[in-house]
This record gives sequence, C-alpha cells and structure tokens, in this order.
Amino acid sequence: MRKKLIVANWKLNGNWAFNEVMMSELSLGLKEVQWHDLEIILCPPAVYLQQLNGLMTDVPILLGGQDVSEQFFGAYTGETSGQMLKEFGCRYTLVGHSERRVRHQEQNELVALKAKTALACGLIPIICVGETLEERDSGKMNAVIQQQIQSVIDCLKDDISEVVFAYEPIWAIGTGITATVDQAQEAHAFIRGVLQQYSELCGQKVSILYGGSVKADNAQVLLGTPDIDGLLVGGSSLMSSEFLAICLSSLNSK
Repeated sequence: MRKKLIVANWKLNGNWAFNEVMMSELSLGLKEVQWHDLEIILCPPAVYLQQLNGLMTDVPILLGGQDVSEQFFGAYTGETSGQMLKEFGCRYTLVGHSERRVRHQEQNELVALKAKTALACGLIPIICVGETLEERDSGKMNAVIQQQIQSVIDCLKDDISEVVFAYEPIWAIGTGITATVDQAQEAHAFIRGVLQQYSELCGQKVSILYGGSVKADNAQVLLGTPDIDGLLVGGSSLMSSEFLAICLSSLNSK
C-alpha cells in the first residue's frame, strides 16, 4: 500500500511567535486522531527547523526541508546540505519545486542530483514536476513531465522506487485556480504510467501528491481519485484550522 502524505510548504513565511502558536493549535487538533497510514510533513524555512523540532514532542508531524543542496559540504555559500537537514530532524525534503525551477533556473539534471544526494543522506525527496499554462495549452504537458521524471530515473536507477513525486501544475500554484479533479487524475495517471514503464513495482509503490491551490473544500475529492496519494499544501498550511481540516478530510478518503 502506498503512503498517504499531507505536506505543508510554508515557503518564505513564519516567525518565532507564529511557529509556537501554530504548533500549539496543531497539537491540540491532532492529539485524539489515530493516523494509521497517514504522514503529515511540515516544511518550514530552514532557519526554523531547530525551533519546530523542539516543539514536536507530542505532535504526530514530521519535518521536511524546502530544498536541499546537491553537495554534501564545501564552499557553497547559502546552501543547506542533506546532513544538516537530517541533523535538525528532517525525514523528507522538497526537491525541484516550481518556484526553484523558475526563480533559480534549476534544470531537470540538477533536480535529479538533489534527489540522489537527499537519498544518500537518509532523506526522502519529494520531487515536484509540472507544466506551465503555455505548455499545457500547446499540448506539451506530457512531454515536459516525462522529461522531468526521466531525468530522475536516469540518475537514480532502481532507487527511484524510494522517492515521492508531487504533481504541481504551475498555473494553479498560488493563483486560487485548482486543476479539476479529472485534470489532476489524468496527470497523476500519466506520471504513474511513466514510472510503470521503468518498473511495475515502482509504479505501484511510489506515492504521487497533488499540489496547486489545495484547500479544505477540495482536499477530500482530490484524495478520492485512484492515483492521488496525498497533497502538497501551500497557503492553506499557514492557517491552522484550514490545514487541520485538510488533514482530517484525508482520513475519510479512499
């Protein structure tokens, strides 16, 4: 059975006081819940990992990085290594988020190297893939996504079954526009098909998340589709009541 994941990406948000309040509210809202096969992962800015790690003693939440360097150590100013993330309690890390691909010109090969380094450090990379509106409208969506996945397969080989993928249509991130359920399922089925072409086991084992203006009112229907195994939540993860509702709705899905 594939893991069900709810991932909160705080992006460039949070502060010391906000973090304390948020964790207190999440702790209260989650303490009576039996999660079974669900994992909740919080990806804050790296500077707050130590604080949040100390606040999670009674909260069923795991930590993740928002990014990771492809380097293990050395003269790489501004980078955060996988060992550093691991030392601060991370179990996961995002890799290749569309904002990294666009703002920092991260190419497919670099994203694949970051995923490989994350695995070597004992982290599970959540590898983001997705298309722009222009690419979708011009019929290039599948080709773009396949290239993104193929770069990871070429780099990781059989280790590809140890990662998580997240489909995030770039045109739906932070815009308030969500892909329809049919659009999301179609993209997820395509991604799973690409993985199955490499290995039937990989296609069956790898969890694929949906990210793109996820809210409490669309979470359950998205999770009810055959190939969506979890959610990558942006803005809604900064509101405790909204994020709790998303987490709780996942318990009632497939």
